[in-house]
Parts: sequence; structure tokens; C-alpha cells
Amino acid sequence: MPPTLHEACQPLSVIIGEWHGSGAGQYPGIAEFEYQEQIIVSHVGKPFLTYSQKTKNSSDGQPLHSEQGFLRIIDDKNLEMVVAQPTGIVEVHSGFYASNPNSCVMDLHSTHVAVTATAKPVEQVHRLLRIADDTMTYDLSIAAVGKPIQQHLKASLERASFG
Repeated sequence: MPPTLHEACQPLSVIIGEWHGSGAGQYPGIAEFEYQEQIIVSHVGKPFLTYSQKTKNSSDGQPLHSEQGFLRIIDDKNLEMVVAQPTGIVEVHSGFYASNPNSCVMDLHSTHVAVTATAKPVEQVHRLLRIADDTMTYDLSIAAVGKPIQQHLKASLERASFG
């Protein structure tokens, strides 16, 4: 029997599930690209949600990027997110959310970005996520490799299953 969703996570229950879709990316110094994506948001009955994301190349299906993390609701409007990437980047975010049973908006700004000695330099990350009518859209902006913060990714995903 699956665990009961912790009451602290109830405001974000609309995000729980598996999401599939596609997106596009751009950034100075790299060619524009398109990708297919899967995001899974789940829970284990504790006061946080788990987050898993992976992408693959739209044209040949080869893996591109993945990340794992956690979302923690602080109160009726504030939340935190921690995201780790296999490329040696860890993001710590603080932000706010607004939700109801059918929709949600989360606006997260990095408070810390740590990188390993071999990771590309990333100074700042902004994640804006929206859910409405079983569609998740997001915009991700970064300040990296000495460039100012600007849009890097934009995607739209459909709900594949409920958590």
C-alpha cells in the first residue's frame, strides 16, 4: 500500500505524477536544441516531494541531461528546492507557490549554486513552473560561463499518470 501524502505536501498534490513532453534550449555559445523529457514528482509520506527529471535528444533518442531533487513546502506560500545534476552542479532554491487542486505556479530562485572542480561555472538559476489542465510548462533561466541570467530552457509536458 502506498504511503499517505504528508499534510505539508497537500498544497502541491497537483504536481505529483509522471509528466512527458518536449522542450527547446538555447544559450550563447551553444547551438539551439530540442529534447524529449520525463519528469516524475512523487512522495514517500514525509514532508517533502521527490523530483526526478531526464531528457533525451529528440532526433536520435540519446540521453542528454538528468537531475534529482526534493521540494519542501515551508508554509502556505513559500517553498524550497534542492537539485543535483550528474554534471557536478547542485542548486539550492527558495521561492513561492500558489496552488489549488487543478493548477499551480512555482517561482524558484537559486540562493546557492555549488559546482565541482570540473563542472561548468553556473552562478544563478531561476525556475518558473506552471500546471493547468494536466499540462506542465516551465521556463528555466541561468547565469553561467560568465553570461548574465537569460532563458535557457522552455518546455511543455502532459500528465502521463497520477502519483
